[in-house]
Order: sequence, then structure tokens, then C-alpha cells
Amino acid sequence: MALSGRQPSAARDLPVLLLFAYLRIVPIVTTLAASLYNWDMIRPIRVFVGWGNYLELIQDANFQTALVNTSILAAGSVILGTVLLLAVTVNARVRGAPIYQLVYFLPVVTPWVPVTVVWKWIYDTRYGPLNQAMVALGLAPQSWLVDDRLALISILIVMVWKTLGYNLIMFLVGLSNIPQEYYEAAVVDGASGSRIFRHVTLPLLRPMILFVVVISTINSFNVFTPVFMMTSDIQGAAAKLVRTLVYDMWENGFRYFRVGYASAEAAILLGLVLVLTLMHMRLFREDR
Repeated sequence: MALSGRQPSAARDLPVLLLFAYLRIVPIVTTLAASLYNWDMIRPIRVFVGWGNYLELIQDANFQTALVNTSILAAGSVILGTVLLLAVTVNARVRGAPIYQLVYFLPVVTPWVPVTVVWKWIYDTRYGPLNQAMVALGLAPQSWLVDDRLALISILIVMVWKTLGYNLIMFLVGLSNIPQEYYEAAVVDGASGSRIFRHVTLPLLRPMILFVVVISTINSFNVFTPVFMMTSDIQGAAAKLVRTLVYDMWENGFRYFRVGYASAEAAILLGLVLVLTLMHMRLFREDR
């Protein structure tokens, strides 16, 4: 009988699968189960309410506001952050392109908390450099983090600025993997720059576009830190709250100790992200 030093594939993968199930699957199942109960996380008593938490959420004005705000932030962040044309421009043979890529990527590796602290100072009504620049240009200063609509736009700007470099690098990776022969063949056939971009670059870059859109959607629907740090009354900010789904979950779960209610919100968020991911996969599928 031949002896082999290699373990079977299933035996090698089992520890990884168990760790994945413990860190990913178990929390999801636990959250879904908790959403069916009325529980404050302090007392061991759990009252089964079935779909009661979900029915209450549908009528909750705070949840409706959070859902609308999160959808706006997600849509704006995905559309503005998918900087395909910018990636194509930076990918061109220009002097100093690696420096530009480094500058764009620096916000990605910077933690969210210092980023939001700096941007909160930039948006400050009285002392912020943004309003000072507007005054210098003869424009009226704005209450960026107090007005509802301006606060939402301000958060969106920070989100796009933070994720711009990551999307850029991902697109550059996809562009670098497109064989040059396709472009040469298109030029021989008489295709112009715009037609090459439409019929060569975009189809071959579709898998990377799908990856960036899906990741951006997931991250946008999970936005919490900029909202908490810049527009939350917890921070003592003289600002109105830009309520999002994750912030509403945190407030219900850890401020009001309505864990079952917050778990129902988490389940709805999971369903929304799953549906949007499947829609994106269908939209960007390669057989279209």
C-alpha cells in the first residue's frame, strides 16, 4: 500500500471550514433566531414574538428614515466611487502615475476615526477651512453637519473620498490584465478610442466592475463610523443625526437594549444586501 505524506483535501479544509462556520454562519443564525424574540440582553428571559419585531419595524419612522438615508448613501457612493474613467486616465502612460495612485490610496489605509475627526473639523461652521474658503470666495457659509440634506451630502463626500483609492487600484488591476493584443486588433480594424473603450475595455473589465460594485454596496450599507463620529449627539456635536441602518441597529441594541428589535433590523439589512448582490451579479454576468 502506497503511503502519502499528504492529508486528504477534506481533512485539510475541515479546520478552515469550522472556523468560517463559527465566525460567519453561527452569528447569522443566532441573529436570525434573536430577531424572533423580545430580549434586552440583560435578563435571561426571552419572550417569543415571532414576526412582531418585523411588523413593528415596518411602521417605525426611524427605521424608514434610516432605510432611505442608507439607500441614498449607498447609491451615491457606488456610482461616484466606481471611478472607471478615472482609472483609465491614471492607467495611461503619464509621468508620475505611481505617485497619483499612492495619493489616491492613502485615504484607504487611514483608519475611519481620524478621518472623520479631520473631516468634522473641515465641515465646522465657524472655524472649518471649507466655510472659510467659501467666505473668501464671497459665498455664504453653510451648516454642513446641521442641515439634514447637507449633512447627508457631507457624509457621502467622506465615504467617496475614503473608498476612491481602493476602487481605483482594483480597476487598475483589471486593466493591467487585459491583453494588449485586443487593443492592437481593434486598432487594425479601425476602431476609435471610444469604441475601443466600449467594445474592448468594458466587456473585459466586467468581472472587476462586478467585484467593486458588490464590495462598495456592502460597505455603504454598513456605514456607521462617519455617522457616529460626525453627526451623533453621543459625540456632543451640534448637529442633527444622519440616521442609517447600522446606527439605528446600534441605538436599539446597545442604547435601548432592544436586542431582538435590532436583530430584526440586521436580518433585513442582510436580506437587502443579498438581493442587491444577486441583482448586480445578474446585471454584470458575462453572458450578456
